[in-house]
Amino acid sequence: MEPQGFIAFAEHRAARLSLGLKIAACDHERCRLTLSGPEALIDAFEMAVSLGPYDSIVLDVSRFQSNEDLPEKALP
Repeated sequence: MEPQGFIAFAEHRAARLSLGLKIAACDHERCRLTLSGPEALIDAFEMAVSLGPYDSIVLDVSRFQSNEDLPEKALP
């Protein structure tokens, strides 16, 4: 995965859906994003990311309601 391409894709999709987006970490293996907005639009964002930018393959998406719910291994 190319981090810059994925970040640009995520920022564009979040803006189109009027979602708040914070990129906590992103490298060649994974990205950790924090979104804010209506749940239905976050679902739409997840679908868009699953289809992904052309230069990235998204194998898995994990969702948590808050940072407190994150497993330790998910933290950068």
